[in-house]
Amino acid sequence: MPAARETLLDAAHVAVRSRPWSVVRMVDVAAAAGVSRQTLYNEFGSKEGLGAALVERVLEDFLDGAARAAAEACRSGHAPAGCCAAAARWVLRTARTEPIVGAALTGCLETRMPLPTRTAPGKLAAALHGRVVSGLEEARRVPVGGPLREDFDRGEVERAYEVGLRVALSYVVAPLQGPGDEEPCGRVDEVVRALLAHQA
Repeated sequence: MPAARETLLDAAHVAVRSRPWSVVRMVDVAAAAGVSRQTLYNEFGSKEGLGAALVERVLEDFLDGAARAAAEACRSGHAPAGCCAAAARWVLRTARTEPIVGAALTGCLETRMPLPTRTAPGKLAAALHGRVVSGLEEARRVPVGGPLREDFDRGEVERAYEVGLRVALSYVVAPLQGPGDEEPCGRVDEVVRALLAHQA
């Protein structure tokens, strides 16, 4: 029943965006999805199963989005600094608008969701690294699926990624407060480029 599964995950996602997971009730999720509570239990087995499936789906979308942001910047002709700054902006924007992603990146997921093993911040950071760098490698192949372009420097990409991720995570963990700090994503781009220029 794939359609019911996705509808249930959508309903659980709406619920957890408005209140802590500990007070989300299975009966309310089932009602919001328009299915019986038994259907919900048949699909996920338990509330923990539902939470784990929701976290997995949200984080997969997050990882894909970061890789896509970097690859699109690459295909637009940006150097590694610009590509990884694009991924950093995606990380920051998503962490600020998606409670599950923000909680997973900071290690505070238990307040919003069950904490599946994969979401430990170190594992999530490693998965993010792999997804973004692989996306950049594929985007820099000519033609797609062919050999890497001659100007593709894996070391430069790794440095740019490391700087971009650290800058984005610093904003996630310690958001700025005060006037004009509502949208620091442009500053992420500037900081990434400045740090990489300083390293060169």
